[in-house]
Amino acid sequence: MKSLGARLVLLLVASIVGVAVIAGFITSRIVSRWDDGSFEASFVEQARAITVLTGGSAEAAARAGLPVGPRPPNEGLELDDGERLDRAARRIGYDGHLLVERTPAGRRLAIPMREGAYAFIPFPGPPPRPINPLIFYMALLIVGSAAIAILAVRRIIAPLKLLEQAIASVGPHGDIPEIDEKGPAEVRATAAALNRLSERLKLAIDSRMRLVAAAGHDLRTPMTRMRLRAEFLPVEEQETWLKDLAELDRIADSAIRLVREEAGSDDAVESFPLDALLAEIESELGEIGRSIERSEPRPALPVMGRRFGLKRALRNLIDNAATHGGGARVGLRAVDGMALIEIEDEGPGIPEDLLSRVFEPFFRVDAARRQAHPGAGLGFAIAREIVDAAGGSIDIANRRGGGLRQSVRLPLASAKNGPSA
Repeated sequence: MKSLGARLVLLLVASIVGVAVIAGFITSRIVSRWDDGSFEASFVEQARAITVLTGGSAEAAARAGLPVGPRPPNEGLELDDGERLDRAARRIGYDGHLLVERTPAGRRLAIPMREGAYAFIPFPGPPPRPINPLIFYMALLIVGSAAIAILAVRRIIAPLKLLEQAIASVGPHGDIPEIDEKGPAEVRATAAALNRLSERLKLAIDSRMRLVAAAGHDLRTPMTRMRLRAEFLPVEEQETWLKDLAELDRIADSAIRLVREEAGSDDAVESFPLDALLAEIESELGEIGRSIERSEPRPALPVMGRRFGLKRALRNLIDNAATHGGGARVGLRAVDGMALIEIEDEGPGIPEDLLSRVFEPFFRVDAARRQAHPGAGLGFAIAREIVDAAGGSIDIANRRGGGLRQSVRLPLASAKNGPSA
């Protein structure tokens, strides 16, 4: 009962049923007034009047047109009604013992006469109790109010559902698919607001990307001038200047590559075997001295995506494990319709409080590492952009025995129509 919709339905049903119960109680009290004995008292008064007018003579009653006969048999008597008549007779002061007889033609009241005879008049009996109709009425009211409440709540929370769907459909670059502006006025207003938000968000992201790209590109010219000027410096200072300029050049190139990955790539979408791509990356990294261990056997898993971009992303991740973790182990298997690539190392790992920041651009766990392992801190950010665009995901966690585990999931070619562009 934690959802807003369920609470609103319960509130509406409880309110309607509560009002109906109060109204039903008042109605039952009004309808049940016959229970005060007035119904039986009226027949007792009639019986007393007949007794007085006929003088208790059966013959006089017969001459008046009333059926006359012996005492009704016990098996045909309505005892409950007889007891109610006796109570009413005692209140009025009538000392006769009235009986209610059930016959094929209907019920009738037996009025005692002299010499053991009885005169008979019709006795319809009290009106039926309203309990059963009231129960049916309440059940119908509860079912009807619940159905109406569900329909009403669905319309009330429609804008909230629209918000939930819009948030769930946010793409890897923060874009929201356009929402149809139809339905009630509130839903249309919500859809229009979300569409405006999507446009502004896209403009903001594009502006940020253009700014990063422009900054990376504009750095090239002053760095070229500084590199030329460094040639005229003393040899002992020249090496330090050129090293810093090389670091700035790597940062500018990484920023431009990040923008290109977020903006898209000209690399064509195609189906290719992931195991062959991993073998190619491992061979290239092995040639430059990286220590990489591959799991066997490795299944042939076809994926659909931009081969060059995915190669760059996986190469970054594997190279990171081999460089900072003292060697990498690369495994490949299929899990729930996805290709799972697990890259493990024996390095120091990443502090738990920093794991959530590893995909931030230019983030470095330890700035001092840049001296031993040059880089701009964009490897993880670029890799995530590429994998997200392919419809996959990257998870990074510390291993229990030490080191880092990078888990990359990519949809198999047979499990999807194609990656997002």
